[in-house]
Amino acid sequence: MNIFAAALPSPTTAQRWRDRLPGLLLTGAVAAAAMGLAPLAWLQAHGISALTLAIVLGIAVGNTLYPRLAAHANAGVGFSRHWLLRAGIVLYGLRLTFQDIGQVGISGVLIDALVLTSTFALAWWAGTRWFGLDKESALLIGAGSSICGAAAVMAAEPVVRGRAEQVTVAVSTVVVFGTLAMFVYPLLYQLNLAHGWIPMTVQAYGVFTGSTVHEVAQVVAAGRAVSAAAADTAVIAKMVRVMMLAPFLIGLSMLLARGGAPGAPGQRARIVVPWFAFGFVAVAGLNSLQVLPAAVVSAAIDLDTVLLAMAMAALGLTTHASALRKAGMTPLLLALLLFGWLLAGGLGINRGVHALLG
Repeated sequence: MNIFAAALPSPTTAQRWRDRLPGLLLTGAVAAAAMGLAPLAWLQAHGISALTLAIVLGIAVGNTLYPRLAAHANAGVGFSRHWLLRAGIVLYGLRLTFQDIGQVGISGVLIDALVLTSTFALAWWAGTRWFGLDKESALLIGAGSSICGAAAVMAAEPVVRGRAEQVTVAVSTVVVFGTLAMFVYPLLYQLNLAHGWIPMTVQAYGVFTGSTVHEVAQVVAAGRAVSAAAADTAVIAKMVRVMMLAPFLIGLSMLLARGGAPGAPGQRARIVVPWFAFGFVAVAGLNSLQVLPAAVVSAAIDLDTVLLAMAMAALGLTTHASALRKAGMTPLLLALLLFGWLLAGGLGINRGVHALLG
């Protein structure tokens, strides 16, 4: 039987793309709906991005219509979740330049690095030790909280080897606590301004917000609630934090490899080289040279949003509501702990670094 199977010709490239087409059309439709709804004023005011909407809509379709379409759409949905995600992460580098680092200075870079490493380490340790979560879930939640929300969760998934439901749960924690941050941060700033508890300028508030709030859209919303200057500083600090995604993925892969191969005590696991992380840095470097026409960069960023939205839609389509219910409240409790650390610990890191470096 195996001899005859081996003798059969492999599918041609054209056939493979025909097999993928229904799934690509489905993820594209969900992504288009999300991108069409994202500009609505209420969603904009609450920092809910097209990526977040794509996964929500994907879950809705995935638990209603998709089971009847899965036989024809699985190939394209899998392609979207795997390859379009990686392409989207690479193009994400066009949103950054190395000049962003210069605008926040050494102190801003150090703050971002300390917030990232401390938050992720806390997620790994507390998630597995205190809350009894599996390592994959704890790491994905930690990635979302410590770097750049849903995009970081998706980027870490190939390295962590998380399942669809684990990724979705991690993204949901970003939505919950990132949305909460948009209201809590400006409120605390105004209360501090009124009572004078801690000296904090608008610029310092911007760096604090950019170094601790989850999603870029949420950072913008929390910054604009104070002032345009606060929002500008917050976005720059956030972009530097996003730029740390590539070294984070490489370091995480090396750490996981040192932990050993699953089910093989004493045997080192294979290092998963996240090639798309190198692509991300290369594209950011190219963008820093400012050799690309502005129209090309703008069009590529729009394409990147489409690719990431399709990847999010694919993730939602393959996530079962029963898996989310099974996860329970424990992931949210871990994310709550991380949110508290980002507020209190992040503020301490910001003040300490500013005091040390001026």
